[in-house]
Amino acid sequence: MNSLLTISVLAILVLYLGLFKAKKALLPVTILGLLFALGNAVVQWNQFNPPIFHGMMQFDNYAVAFSSIVIVSTILILLLSKNYFERISRHVAEYYAVMLFSLAGMVVMVSYHNLTMLFIGIEIMSVSLYILAGIKKQDFASNEAALKYFLMGAFSTGFLLFGVALIYGASGSFDLEVIKGSLEKVQPKDISPLFYAGILLISVGLLFKVGAAPFHFWTPDVYDGAPTIITTFMSTAVKTAGFAAFLRLFATCFVPLQDFWMPAMLTITIITLFVGNITALYQHSFKRLLAYSSISHAGYMLFAIVALNGNSAYGVFVYAIVYSAATIIAFAALMLIQSQTASDAIDGLNGLGKRNPWLAFAVTVAMLSLAGIPLTGGFIGKFIMFSNALSSYHIWLVILAVVNAVIAIFYYLRVVVAMYFKDAEHGNIVVPAYFKLVLVITVAATILIGIYPAVLTNLI
Repeated sequence: MNSLLTISVLAILVLYLGLFKAKKALLPVTILGLLFALGNAVVQWNQFNPPIFHGMMQFDNYAVAFSSIVIVSTILILLLSKNYFERISRHVAEYYAVMLFSLAGMVVMVSYHNLTMLFIGIEIMSVSLYILAGIKKQDFASNEAALKYFLMGAFSTGFLLFGVALIYGASGSFDLEVIKGSLEKVQPKDISPLFYAGILLISVGLLFKVGAAPFHFWTPDVYDGAPTIITTFMSTAVKTAGFAAFLRLFATCFVPLQDFWMPAMLTITIITLFVGNITALYQHSFKRLLAYSSISHAGYMLFAIVALNGNSAYGVFVYAIVYSAATIIAFAALMLIQSQTASDAIDGLNGLGKRNPWLAFAVTVAMLSLAGIPLTGGFIGKFIMFSNALSSYHIWLVILAVVNAVIAIFYYLRVVVAMYFKDAEHGNIVVPAYFKLVLVITVAATILIGIYPAVLTNLI
């Protein structure tokens, strides 16, 4: 709870700093405030934290773990944003504040114990993202991305809210434990049809938020049109919060009806894997390649829902960490390439191994991790997901996932080939100190988890 209050107060403080023209203090104050919020979250680990505010929210280990991931991801992304917002507008404080409000919504999403708080958290996060996607006011692509995201996001929220209303009508409560109890007290044949309709509608709303097929159609255009720093934020922290909210709801409430929703979720998982990976093969833009890559990784993370068991939370936790680290590396490199070439094409990486060996090494680690190559964190994340699926006897799902992993290796290695086996088309790339710090942290985390995954064992 203290971390949520800290982030909310920090957002208001940042606005006041902007009002008094203290631009140089914006980034340091924001980073220090988020580190304080992270500390407030961590100190609640393994404490007895019952639901608060009449059962509206619960800051248990699950909430602490995922709150920590989104806070750390936001800190790293803000470090990459130094001087970025200044090039867009004179009103920099507003951008920091909106990102912090979005982060506050994510903390609510991973900590809810009542469906009304899930809705409120999603809306706080989403409204902020609609603004952030269109922060380049003079850029047509940014405006288009914001409009598309707003229209489609509002539509999906309608599905989610209708589903919540139906669940309330069937159970008489928004509380997760009460909803679970109402399912356990009756025989399956006596469950209200409203429950089944509610689960389907809520699933549509949540699948849209995490960018799973066939509700992914907004993702490539919005990711491509939004400013790169905002795309990084959406593909890491936002996706992590979405899956944490998704898993908390299904693992707590809907396990008794698993035979009903699991086949549909299994089908969606397979479609998401193939749509993301096959479409990524044809991309020439590095940014759009990462957008379709994020769709495919949503498919892997859906394994935790399909094979719902005691290890699902741990699987999503590890996968979110390794995916976020590798994605931040990739987008950091993209931002550096764009600043020099004004293009996001994969060809902009040509010869990077000679121009900047350290940056090329970092991108290589990221691509290998996203592809799931051993000795990287991505391999551990996929191994956990596949193991959970096999323990639930989803053998064909794992076989299809392995096929998709092989497909993914092809387009990830295209990036590596461009860096090391093609001639340079541009001069040397200078990596600022803030970028170096972020790259060192994320590369170290990716390699450490790949070599010594026990560092995360039993954390959640």
